[in-house]
Amino acid sequence: MQGTYLTEHKLEQILDPARPLCKEEIIWMLEFIKKKVAEEDPQLMDLSQPRLLQNFRYFAEIALMLIQRRNGFDQEADRLKAWVQEASYGLHPSKPVRSRKPN
Repeated sequence: MQGTYLTEHKLEQILDPARPLCKEEIIWMLEFIKKKVAEEDPQLMDLSQPRLLQNFRYFAEIALMLIQRRNGFDQEADRLKAWVQEASYGLHPSKPVRSRKPN
């Protein structure tokens, strides 16, 4: 049970719009999503195919950003935060409010 609490707390921290992301948190998030997909998490199974494709698109965008940029996510912090929320859609209690479509 404590592991679940720690995971939820970590998710809240990472998804907090007022908090900047660091590279380690981005990697943690990608690993979290990968684990949930591999486990065929029921929360993901409830999503529509178009929504799952959107999740994958943003997962891939984040991964490519990590590969192409060795450090410093400050310049694209807002975009990256939106991508993290979109890639993890359905896996956290507070689903993102979509005020605008991320680039």
